[in-house]
Amino acid sequence: MYEINSPKILAEVSAAHERYEQALSENNIDVLDELFWENSMTLRYGIGENLYGHEQISIFRRKRETSDLDREILKLIITTFGRDFATTNLEFKRLKSNQIGRQSQTWLRTEKGWRIVSAHVSLIKEEK
Repeated sequence: MYEINSPKILAEVSAAHERYEQALSENNIDVLDELFWENSMTLRYGIGENLYGHEQISIFRRKRETSDLDREILKLIITTFGRDFATTNLEFKRLKSNQIGRQSQTWLRTEKGWRIVSAHVSLIKEEK
């Protein structure tokens, strides 16, 4: 049986996730590219785009609007399964527009370290 949330593995994934969050807020494309698994099977479903493969994700990052990247994490849940697999799920608020969103990532330990193999980002519509 595999261990869930081993303190050592949880610390590793937490550090990788924090690195991702910092790169996202700074629009550090090199680090963002590094943290996504460099493979054609990697995917990212975004707010208005479906991206298949590392190359499409990288191209998107280089062309996207960057005026509202800063965000506050409202809730974060990291779960590790064994030594090589983890998920991160968070709710966030964009600081400039106050939009509320969600982000889910699946992380895999690779020979190059922890990498995102799947991601999904969505915004929650404000109720009127």
